[in-house]
Amino acid sequence: MTDATPRWTGSGTGERAVVLLHGIGGGAGLWQPTLPSLSDYRVLAWDMPGYGASAPLGEPGFPALAAALARMLDAAEVERADLVGHSIGGMVALEFALTWPDRVRSLVLYASPPAFGGRNPAFREAFLAARLAPLEAGRSMAEVAEALIPGLLGEDPDPAALPAALASMAAVPAAAYRATLATLVGFDRRASLERLEVPVLVLVGEGDPMAPFPVMHGMAGEIPGAQFAILAYAGHLAHLERPHDFNAVLGNFLTAVGDD
Repeated sequence: MTDATPRWTGSGTGERAVVLLHGIGGGAGLWQPTLPSLSDYRVLAWDMPGYGASAPLGEPGFPALAAALARMLDAAEVERADLVGHSIGGMVALEFALTWPDRVRSLVLYASPPAFGGRNPAFREAFLAARLAPLEAGRSMAEVAEALIPGLLGEDPDPAALPAALASMAAVPAAAYRATLATLVGFDRRASLERLEVPVLVLVGEGDPMAPFPVMHGMAGEIPGAQFAILAYAGHLAHLERPHDFNAVLGNFLTAVGDD
């Protein structure tokens, strides 16, 4: 049985497609602060399988998520796109770019390391157990969000950042959160970074606890010709915390890439 095509939210007036791929606590709606700066593009913000209006995958994993993205682009009649991926969304974008390089104009890996947990299986297992413990104890996704999200933010974020992130994560189905966490901890594409041939921007918040500066800077150094940008004072949700700065960096990169 073929998995369903993910749903997406469209905006913008242009022809050049920019695809926004959210993180584990996100959804298409969490890109609202980014959309005004992309009004000249054709923007597609997906709901990852299992999130929002998108059905879950029959068999999870990054190859399946990348294939789901390919189905979405086919349904939207998009041959080639700029991919902007946040956290696990960046991992999906990276997997897609390595599998279908001809369909990628450029790649933005935002707060998205090339592997999870390094080479330490014990760390991955401990992380998964810690993240799932509240659900095992009967807590709601809203309670999980309240415990987790504040620690992901940097210094003096935009006042709208925390409530937006809390509301978004509270709306994530617990089953989708569990499945996505299990997928996340198995990701490792470090050995493939040198294969990337499209323009790449590696973007990170200065105080991001989930995608530390040294890891992200090191990743940029492994990707041929990659650009690296750091957003001062921001944490893991820079597009919400400091939308003006984030939008400026993203907009400048997309402009420099050009429409080809």
